[in-house]
Amino acid sequence: MRVLGIDPGSLVTGYGLVVASGGGLQAGPYGVWRLPSRLPLPLRLRELYEAISEAIAELQPHEMAVEDFYVGQVRAAITIGQVRAMALLAAAQAGLPVALYRPLEVKRAVATYGLGDKSQVANMVRALLDLPQTPTPTDATDALAVAICHCLRRSASAALGLATGGRA
Repeated sequence: MRVLGIDPGSLVTGYGLVVASGGGLQAGPYGVWRLPSRLPLPLRLRELYEAISEAIAELQPHEMAVEDFYVGQVRAAITIGQVRAMALLAAAQAGLPVALYRPLEVKRAVATYGLGDKSQVANMVRALLDLPQTPTPTDATDALAVAICHCLRRSASAALGLATGGRA
């Protein structure tokens, strides 16, 4: 299974592909899309939508996992919600199933502790994907963590289905 993880941000959005096969996880391409702050928001959203659509076409994921958000400021929440909508739209137009995960869910799945800090999550991403060094920047690490979370959730659901005779 190929999962494209997305960590939405108003100026920097992280992405990362995780491939789950044979009980293991491997990192595919990952990085960030940087959107110029001088561009009006509608143009930044269009650029991001186009970048995500191109990544879907190039990377051929089977599913997408997007980090949901908690933002204390209403204005920031609205902007990040619009950014997240571009990821959801690109996935929907490509026919990809999408899962949304709160940051706490991602931390629990990847670092096994919901209150872990970013460095603990980054170290676990590196270890789980058997990478020689921690991925950078942190937005890319977070996107890989979201994809890992989805892979782990899917494999746990599949195992539960097998254990219950398909009645998970």
